[in-house]
Amino acid sequence: MTKNATQLAALALIALTGAASAQTVLKIGYATSKESHYGVGSTAFCDEIERGTQGRYKCQQFPSSALGGEREQIEAVQLGTQDLTNTSTGPLGNFLPEAKIFDIPFLFRDYNHARHTMDGPIGQDVLKKLQGKGLIGLAWTENGFRHMTNSKRAIVQASDAAGLKLRTMENKVHMEGYKTFGLLPTPMPFPELFTALQQGTVDGQENPIPVILSSKFSQVQKHLSLTGHVYSPAVLLLSPMVWNKLNDADKKVFVEAAAKGAAAQRKKVNDDENSGIAQLKKDGMQVVEKVDGDSFRKAVAPAYAGFAKEFGADKIAAIQAVK
Repeated sequence: MTKNATQLAALALIALTGAASAQTVLKIGYATSKESHYGVGSTAFCDEIERGTQGRYKCQQFPSSALGGEREQIEAVQLGTQDLTNTSTGPLGNFLPEAKIFDIPFLFRDYNHARHTMDGPIGQDVLKKLQGKGLIGLAWTENGFRHMTNSKRAIVQASDAAGLKLRTMENKVHMEGYKTFGLLPTPMPFPELFTALQQGTVDGQENPIPVILSSKFSQVQKHLSLTGHVYSPAVLLLSPMVWNKLNDADKKVFVEAAAKGAAAQRKKVNDDENSGIAQLKKDGMQVVEKVDGDSFRKAVAPAYAGFAKEFGADKIAAIQAVK
């Protein structure tokens, strides 16, 4: 090998080594399995940032609450000890009180209404406000409409729920609403839930179909009622410590990747909603598909006075008016 060729080979090796060391691996965590809607959305996001930054950024995924419960993960992203989390908004109100408005029972008519609200001015305004709380909201992803399961009895109308001890998220708005159904809301971190249901510490829980499926709750719950009582958004949060190091082009890549991740996550929610009920029946669950929704809406009506005081009747009406 000539002297020049040797020098070129050495330079190439240095360039390669430099490229390898310039790669940043980001830790992303979420509560459910990698096969769940959170896993599907997170994977689509991660693939896009790796592609969009030519491999300078890539992700290491930590599914199934491997980095802790959702509240702990949001705190870790705020502190910069974790780079990203794809989380439900259940604990988000503890960091940004304005976000709790989306948790009001029976606020959204259907998925179109909810998604248009989150992607429109109302949702985007709340997303921007996260920056003031030491969090970068990249996009609203999705958890889905929540339904009730329990091990005691079928729930057809609100009075059937009375007296059941139901695990809820650590979320005051949910708990206030659920009390109006006669439920006994029992806040508990998600990682503890399966065991609590198995041991009978709580009678039931409420979650969207994708979570009920991916968490295998059919193994420990007999009854499922399609109450659709709350729409549960989710959000892809990035640590400001990562965001502030990105150049403008990379910031654009991250935001566009988050939008693709959100689209993939919502599609998985749609797919699970369409096929999941049949699967859960096959797994032995007794499913009440026609719930008396009016009885639940009537029961929760008194709580709306408190919600109006907390969030503003005009803000609630603005969400209800979104077409």
